[in-house]
Amino acid sequence: MFKFLRFVAMVPIVLAAVACSNMGTSSSSTSSTASSGRPELEQKARDAYKALIATTPKADELRNKATAVLVFPGVVKAGLLIGGQEGDGVLFDPNGKVLGYYNLTAVSYGLQAGAQSFSQAMFLMTPAALNYLNSSSDGWSVGVGPSVVVMDEGTARTMTTTTLQSDVYAFIFGQSGLMAGMGVQGQKITQLSH
Repeated sequence: MFKFLRFVAMVPIVLAAVACSNMGTSSSSTSSTASSGRPELEQKARDAYKALIATTPKADELRNKATAVLVFPGVVKAGLLIGGQEGDGVLFDPNGKVLGYYNLTAVSYGLQAGAQSFSQAMFLMTPAALNYLNSSSDGWSVGVGPSVVVMDEGTARTMTTTTLQSDVYAFIFGQSGLMAGMGVQGQKITQLSH
């Protein structure tokens, strides 16, 4: 019995170590192989963005008012009590021109188990939000800086163009519609080297 309890206590520690080590190597390997992997990343980001716009009318409304849109086409989240998220994304201007490439990471604690993959789009509504993203030398820790509203189905229904007051609107999607119970607090977004 004691061995089993000790094993159960070690699982979150091992998962956290694996998640953190994979997050670090993933972003650095992405940076070093950026030239070979970016066309594929860009295409995946464009496809995810088109799918969001096609299925979510409020995202289409925001697109017309946004200064830029940061799209992470494949964020992977996994954990058992301690979890992690990681994914690479592309920043687009209103005309679809690529402005940069970014990495998203997060570590979370609490009641959680399993793994999932989803997409995330962040509509930067003000030039100040875009400047903050680009001026944070060691990355943007979401929850510090520009105000971010996570759009779920309920929030999207009640939002109108006259109630737009936040700097950033985030959509988490791609698993099955807009995902409930998902947040962006604690995410760190860092620009990848060119």
